[in-house]
Amino acid sequence: MKAARTLLAIDSSVNLLLGALLVFFPKPLALALGIPVPASAFYPSILGGVLFGVGIALALEYWRPHERLGGLGLGGAIAINLCGGLVLAGWLIGGSMNVPIHGYVLMWALAGFLVIISAVELIVRARNEDDRSS
Repeated sequence: MKAARTLLAIDSSVNLLLGALLVFFPKPLALALGIPVPASAFYPSILGGVLFGVGIALALEYWRPHERLGGLGLGGAIAINLCGGLVLAGWLIGGSMNVPIHGYVLMWALAGFLVIISAVELIVRARNEDDRSS
């Protein structure tokens, strides 16, 4: 069990680090590493947001008080969806993307859906915790 928890901590740390790097996608680092550099950092940063969310979900699982490892569950889904949705919203607000209006509408709908589903999941999770404590 200790080995599994150690692996969970390592996996969480790697996902958090890679996710943070990809969210900001430092082009000089990509060039120095010899990896392909896309014309836009949009896709790498969206992937970074999702990886960062996975890292948070894994950290939540690591710090879970139960003795046995389980799935990421609702808390993990919230972390992943919220990170991906917020990074996408950040791109829509601050990024200079050359996409048609229907592309913006679709991406705003997706970002909104991810944030709303995360909020609903948070409410459901909070209610379930209230039910357990009473």
